[in-house]
Amino acid sequence: MSISRREFIKDAAAVSAFISLSGIPLSGTGRKKTVSVPPGDRIRVGVAGVNSRGRAIAGTLSKMPRCQVACICDCDLDALEKCRGWVEESGAPRPDGEQDYRKMLDRNDIDAVVIAMPDHWHATAAIMALHAGKHVYLEKPASYCPEENAMLLEAERKYGKVVQVGMQRRSYPVLRQAVQELREGVIGEVRHATSWYATNRTSIGVGRPVPVPSRLNWDFWQGPAPRGPLYKDNIVHYNWHWRWHWGTGEALNNGTHFVDLVRWMMNLNEYPSEVASVGGRYHFRNDDWETPDTQVLSFQFGEKASFTWEGRSCDPKRIDGASTGVTLYGENGMSLFLNGKNEYVIFDDKDQIIRKVESGMTFRDGDRFNPSEELDALHFANWFDAIENGTPVNDPLCEACMSTQYTQYGNIAQRLGRSLKIDPASGAILNDSESRQYWSRTYDPVWTPKQYL
Repeated sequence: MSISRREFIKDAAAVSAFISLSGIPLSGTGRKKTVSVPPGDRIRVGVAGVNSRGRAIAGTLSKMPRCQVACICDCDLDALEKCRGWVEESGAPRPDGEQDYRKMLDRNDIDAVVIAMPDHWHATAAIMALHAGKHVYLEKPASYCPEENAMLLEAERKYGKVVQVGMQRRSYPVLRQAVQELREGVIGEVRHATSWYATNRTSIGVGRPVPVPSRLNWDFWQGPAPRGPLYKDNIVHYNWHWRWHWGTGEALNNGTHFVDLVRWMMNLNEYPSEVASVGGRYHFRNDDWETPDTQVLSFQFGEKASFTWEGRSCDPKRIDGASTGVTLYGENGMSLFLNGKNEYVIFDDKDQIIRKVESGMTFRDGDRFNPSEELDALHFANWFDAIENGTPVNDPLCEACMSTQYTQYGNIAQRLGRSLKIDPASGAILNDSESRQYWSRTYDPVWTPKQYL
């Protein structure tokens, strides 16, 4: 159940007070940007891709007094109208609607856009928005393939607008406190970590070629992806995640969140020296699912450090009592555990709890639609601060692109069936010409992102 606007504003004020009193800095490491919306003016936002995550974001933003959700964009008319109604039900004015993303970008009364479209759209949509002079909130993963990370960063530099990426845990106050404690040596030097995601997705079946529903602009849904696979009844709106032509698998769908958490907690600001992946499609093999449903990625940083991410899409067995999490191991036998919420636990060298830090902010277990609305609002508020005041964003594009690229290495290693050697400074894969086929992709000529750079 969604919280009311009054409750939302009250909770946000309480959190702001908590952050102020605790001394936790809200700003991240991103560069300051040119201020284009004067403080006090409402930021007019357009939201693109609203069947699920985008609809949740639109609902959250509609309760925040600093912005107005002015336009909703989706190539599916049903999703479009449902989201417009969702915003209106929150007590905000009913936003305009567009099926064509370009028409939303052409509007002079839109200051910023939220991009929650499928993965194959992310980089192109963000580059188009920056080219159009809009600030951008980009859902994870930042991109579909490594080459797009470089294009995104080029667009950010060229157009100078604020980009915040949806690794929202970087704005969770208690997790920011955990980072501060780790930097101060609460468990000693951290040189290894494990992370994981486990859930119980069912088979997607074998899709049947059927006529495209009249409500759906299929050509626009495909967007930058080269035309190829026929429309089937099991692709839209979610199962595209598990098809390589459009999706990036669980590694980028959920793995990016936890790989990013590890990087942030361990202060890993370079590329790994080696990445390996093991796993495969082990459950429900007689269906159209192509990406791994079981996958373990390992990241090595020479002799300095290492960490792993384990993804199990169809096996909900928990680790340390949590379906998602990170455990960081200190050199003195102590450890720090995060379950993906706004809390953490510190263990001594005998595996006994010595401190648990929690927050009163709500995280709704089992809610796949919008489990962390109150906490996500902090990430949006930080984005607004950057747009209005030049405050650095908590999840800069450079950080998000690096975390995304880590998991892209994992998928490349998985598809090649061997580990990758990587230059830690440049991120280039070394001595492996075959990997080039996955470094970039071909595009439909209408949507080639480089035309906007």
